[in-house]
Amino acid sequence: MRLTLSVFFIFSLFSSAQNNYPKDYFSSPLEIPLILSGTFAELRSNHFHSGLDIKTQHRTGLRVKASADGFVSRIKVSHYGYGKALYITHPNGYTTVYAHLRKFSPEIEAYIKTLQYKKESYEVEVFPSAETLPVKKDSLIAYSGNSGGSGGPHLHFEIRDKAERPINPMLFGMDIKDNTPPVIQSIYAYPLDENSFINKSNTKQKLTLIPSKNGDYNTKSIEAIGAIGFGIETIDRQDLAANSNGVYNIQTFINGNRSFELDFKRFSFDETKHINALIDYEHYISKKKRIQKLFKKNNPLSILKPNLDNGFIKIEDSTYSVYKIRVADYKNNESWVTIHIKGSNKTTGLKKEKKTTPYFIKADQNINLKEGRVSVDFYKDTFYDDFFIDFEVKNDTLKLHEDVMAAKKTFSITYDVSHYKDTDKNQLYIARLIGRKNYPSYTYSKRKGDLLIANTKKLGTYALAMDSIKPSIRPINFKKGQWLSKYRYLKIKIDDSGSGISNYRATINGKWVLMEYDYKTKTLTHDFNDGIVTETKNNLKVIVTDNVGNNSTFETLFYRK
Repeated sequence: MRLTLSVFFIFSLFSSAQNNYPKDYFSSPLEIPLILSGTFAELRSNHFHSGLDIKTQHRTGLRVKASADGFVSRIKVSHYGYGKALYITHPNGYTTVYAHLRKFSPEIEAYIKTLQYKKESYEVEVFPSAETLPVKKDSLIAYSGNSGGSGGPHLHFEIRDKAERPINPMLFGMDIKDNTPPVIQSIYAYPLDENSFINKSNTKQKLTLIPSKNGDYNTKSIEAIGAIGFGIETIDRQDLAANSNGVYNIQTFINGNRSFELDFKRFSFDETKHINALIDYEHYISKKKRIQKLFKKNNPLSILKPNLDNGFIKIEDSTYSVYKIRVADYKNNESWVTIHIKGSNKTTGLKKEKKTTPYFIKADQNINLKEGRVSVDFYKDTFYDDFFIDFEVKNDTLKLHEDVMAAKKTFSITYDVSHYKDTDKNQLYIARLIGRKNYPSYTYSKRKGDLLIANTKKLGTYALAMDSIKPSIRPINFKKGQWLSKYRYLKIKIDDSGSGISNYRATINGKWVLMEYDYKTKTLTHDFNDGIVTETKNNLKVIVTDNVGNNSTFETLFYRK
């Protein structure tokens, strides 16, 4: 059966699904062999990865080429996220995206710097017309970098359709050397209601994996009764990299019938947040490991394909069932897991104890919780499921359950701060307390009179925090009165120990100058090649403001010929 299923579904899944995209239209965006550090749709924090992360040999500055003819339709420069990013729209309707860049090609760089100086802002976004910045296939458009939220030098590359949905670039003929099958790290079995049991337990069970000589896996047989489901922790690797990447497709079968399928071919940005309903969210928060649930419950993800009972397995007494999981990467390398299930009423045991509190969240209703000077508003469809929630207020500390329930959208926390002095109100913010030491992490907070309001998706413990400390500013590569004629860059370190940096502004001789902010190194950098500094004697002024409004001013003098 294994061989028959494998051949049939490889043919039906891959041959039909992969023929819909042009294979020779897009070329590689780099001039080096493609080795990946990240694959399409792999699991990330609160989202699916929307492209390929291509290794750049541990360095920045590699030439980035246009993958096809087209025009630059969007340029976005931001401190976080994609950093410096370029979007090219092509005649066939697709758009390619190039992100975490160090800088753009000379023509594009000049275009965007003109805009930055006009707006007096490092962060800009612009949508050029088709005539403004046309590009030819394989022409230079940028240099690879590590900007924005990048964790190391690489190029993030995407292909999107007309609806701005990211599609796996491998479908367009991007070739990666990969003869390595996916790795199965763990398998879990889930009783899906209070009347279902696995090995006499009404709670999630980790199954023992037994590797086979052919590279596949079995588990120890289980006894079960009722509605059950399974979860898998799995990764893929390419031949030339040791990175733990995402897989391309997961299918499950019960007694030869397909029960469930995850197809990581395409998704929309609107739905990517539902990754937290796909994974065992509580397990991820506590163990930092992502179990993909192989059953569909209250999850609208389009990558979940409709199949028999959405992955719910109904086990009856005195039955014997075989459950199989097939995990595949894009190159059709596959790993199988086989689980033998014996249906038995004798496997019943103690039911999982339900925790109750005075407060119950109905997912399809608006809910307001209030105690003392603190209130919380949950809006309809904030959560996927109904549940009892912990809610307790002591002084200015709010205990709002634990972060074990995934939220679809934000809810609001409101503090009445009327009892604080007017001079103190402006320095208050709402903080989420992190870790054993309850480190206060800034949550974006806004004042409306005597109310302080924060919107968040995270349950947990919150408190009012006060930040009265100004940001720090210090020069890195120069000192007061120094000649900087041979210097290409001016570098300054900025930091804030409380609510964090909100904004900054730099001028030289009263004229605004572009400073690139790298939040990872807390560094502001000015490039003298911008041509703004033309005088010999130069007065530098930098103002940095934190998230509650505290600001610091640094002024110094330097010389340059």
